Amino acid sequence: MLAVAAIAVALGVAFYNQTRPRLTAPERGRRLAEATGCYGCHGPEGTHGTPNAGRSEPTVPDWQGSLMMYADTEEDVREWIRDGVNKARRESESWKAARQSGTLRMPAFGKRLSASQIEDLVAFVMASAGRPEPTDSMALAGRDRADVLGCTGCHGVGGRLARPNPGSFKGYVPPWDGADWPELVNGKDEFREWVEHGVSNRFRQNSIAMYLLRRGALHMPAFEKHLAPGDVDALWAYVEWLRSPHGSAAAAPAPPDSAASTDSSGVGRG
Repeated sequence: MLAVAAIAVALGVAFYNQTRPRLTAPERGRRLAEATGCYGCHGPEGTHGTPNAGRSEPTVPDWQGSLMMYADTEEDVREWIRDGVNKARRESESWKAARQSGTLRMPAFGKRLSASQIEDLVAFVMASAGRPEPTDSMALAGRDRADVLGCTGCHGVGGRLARPNPGSFKGYVPPWDGADWPELVNGKDEFREWVEHGVSNRFRQNSIAMYLLRRGALHMPAFEKHLAPGDVDALWAYVEWLRSPHGSAAAAPAPPDSAASTDSSGVGRG
């Protein structure tokens, strides 16, 4: 009986490790931003700021366009989230007057969120703003081609998000800098198969893998007819950069103080 129980526990642990969400910091931040109410002012995923009557700026800043008018660095973003303002603006009398004239004001989340949750939000905001970006021209071209080809529609800005995919094995589209990636893509040749044909030969030859792929509502399209010469090389260069320390927007597991979080609509890890 003890041996049977031990085997059952081992199988349960193995199943959990295979099926549990392994979300990147930007994706945890995306889910947290929704749960915390950020999209009420900054728009869906921070892409469209709400009109702010009384201010000279017509809308609340979005995170993809006007963010860097307010925050030059990652630390600036962190201060805005934690304190409701960064240090430079806090010391500006003209900014204080402008803030008072507006109907909408950035709240301070420092007492509502843990330090690790704030870091996840920072990672999401920075990723939404395209920061950091590749310095290598090939990787930069790959990032831009991913936008043109529509890859980021499902994989999120910069390929960093894990948007829902009902029915799929883990319930989301895997990000390119996440911990799921090595199980799905074994090197550049297999990456080419996914991009060109929508599935790798390794998966095509595995009936269980194909069953799991077909269950998802979203399926990887085949881009073979839509690729320009050099596209796969450029896309691969971008993925390699994204997964390097230079990409830095993080495939790290959730920090300990957010490990007890909730489901995909809640705060913290999915």
